[in-house]
Amino acid sequence: MKFLKTHCTAIICTIIGILLLLLQGPATRAMVKSQLKKQTNLKESYTIHTIWNLPKQLDEISGLSWLTNYTFACVQDEDGIIFIYDTNQNKITNTYPFAHSGDYEGIAIVKNDAFVMRSDGLLYHIINYKSENRTVTEIQTNFSSDNDIESLGFDLDNNRLLTAPKEKDLGNDNYKSIYEISLSNEKLETRPLVKIDLRNDKLKPFQHKNIHKTLNPSDIAIHPKTKDMYMLEGKRPKLLILDQKGNLKKVYKLDEKQFPQPEGITFSHDGKLYISNEAVYDAATIMEITFK
Repeated sequence: MKFLKTHCTAIICTIIGILLLLLQGPATRAMVKSQLKKQTNLKESYTIHTIWNLPKQLDEISGLSWLTNYTFACVQDEDGIIFIYDTNQNKITNTYPFAHSGDYEGIAIVKNDAFVMRSDGLLYHIINYKSENRTVTEIQTNFSSDNDIESLGFDLDNNRLLTAPKEKDLGNDNYKSIYEISLSNEKLETRPLVKIDLRNDKLKPFQHKNIHKTLNPSDIAIHPKTKDMYMLEGKRPKLLILDQKGNLKKVYKLDEKQFPQPEGITFSHDGKLYISNEAVYDAATIMEITFK
């Protein structure tokens, strides 16, 4: 009797195991199908027109500013150098040193001058950056390494720079703010220009248990025609679009295979959008993209 019970138990377990395997097949296929659908939806939200693979010197590209139809000013987060990258020649055509090694994250070109943001909030003003006689001044903001500043954009209409903390804000953790630096006095306005509520429904899919980590801006730029603000994140790749008043219009999740670490964003004068990625799987890149 004991022998029969043991065999019955074994047979029952075998049958249950087979049933589970049969059920698992459709479930697994459904999960794969769902994942593929998500990836397809991501790719359908934007179109990548052109990709330029960057040289090794720009593996750590962290900031990007459009200069002409085929040239960009770039910084990377190790050397105090402005690199000019030419997409026609696919090479760095000029370098302009301005400081010693450091964690340089954002760049904005304003006529003949360049502004570069270091991650601890120290802003460099490089006057006549292309000249051999360039001069450099340092502007101390209210930020520190705790804020981890990576973004820097130029607002032409209001003659100011825009920036946002990647980590802790200067104020309430429930918000991630955009701050302005007036170019008339080169001082940071500590009252936020825009406050992004991290509890916004559009950010719910990205909400982190530590609320300030819901959004970690890596760069910011203003669309020259619509005047919308475009905020990029490299940590969990996404793009936010805000209107002139700071209202959150759209959030685009970016495919991590295509955007392994998006760190820089810039517009051409006619509104073409470019995003740079640090080297992760392959070479660092600059991409021309249209969002739908």
